[in-house]
Amino acid sequence: MFRNMYDTDVTVWSPEGRLLQVEYAMESVKQGSACIALRSDTHSVIGALKRSVSELSSHQQKILEIDDHLGIGIAGLTADARTLAKWMRNECLNHKYVYGTALPSGRLVNDLADRHQRTTQTYVRRPYGVGLLVASFDKNGPHVYQTCPSGNVFECYASAIGARSQSGRTYLEKHYESFPGCDRDELIMHALKALVGCVSGDGELTAENGSVAVVGKNEKFTLIEGQELQPYLDRLELEGGNNGGENVEEEQGDDAMET
Repeated sequence: MFRNMYDTDVTVWSPEGRLLQVEYAMESVKQGSACIALRSDTHSVIGALKRSVSELSSHQQKILEIDDHLGIGIAGLTADARTLAKWMRNECLNHKYVYGTALPSGRLVNDLADRHQRTTQTYVRRPYGVGLLVASFDKNGPHVYQTCPSGNVFECYASAIGARSQSGRTYLEKHYESFPGCDRDELIMHALKALVGCVSGDGELTAENGSVAVVGKNEKFTLIEGQELQPYLDRLELEGGNNGGENVEEEQGDDAMET
C-alpha cells in the first residue's frame, strides 16, 4: 500500500485507519515556532518565540488578542490563525452585544474545536494548519486550552506546542505543581524559562524574538514585548536562565508561511 494513494483527499481513510491529510496538518503545527502557556490560581500566561523570514523583515506576531479576557498563541500557518482569530473575535462581539457579558472561554473553545473538526469531514475544505494555545480568565477563574487541527481540544495546567517545544514541555512538567501559588511576575518568569529551551542553536531569547501575554483577576489581556519585556529578561539573565537554547532537539525547517 502506498501512502500517496490515500492522502489526496481529507475524507479518504487509509487501510491503517488514518486520515493522512489531517496528520499532515498536525505536522505543520510542529514546524511552527514554539509557543507555551501556563496558569496559576489568579492568572494565565502565554509565551511565544517570534520568527522573521530574513534579517530585513520584521518578526511575525505570535500572540493575538481576541477579547479583554482572552487571547491566543499560535504555531503553524499564520494565515489560518488570522482567519480563526477573526472568527473568534466576531463570536465574542456577538455574545457581548446580545447578552451584555463576556463569552465563556470554554464555550468558545468547544465551538472552535467543532470548526476544526468540520474541515476533516468535507472534501471541499482542508484542515486548518495551525494549533492554538488559548489563555483566558472568566468567572470560573483562569484557563489554558490547547486546540489541534484534528478537532481535539484539551484544558491544561500548562502546555507547549511548536518546533523544539519538548524542552519547554519538560520544564513545565517539572514545575507545574508550583504554578497555582505563583503571582503574576513569577508566572511570567516560569514562561520565559520554559521558552528559553525552545530557542534554536546558539540563539538567545531577546526582546525582539520573544513575547509574553498575561490575563488574570482584575487585569485585562495584556501583551508584553519589546522594551516592556526587557526587565523580565534582565531578571532571567541574573538568575542564569537564558542558556541560549542549549541541549535542545535539532532545529526543523522554516517556512515563510509558518510562525
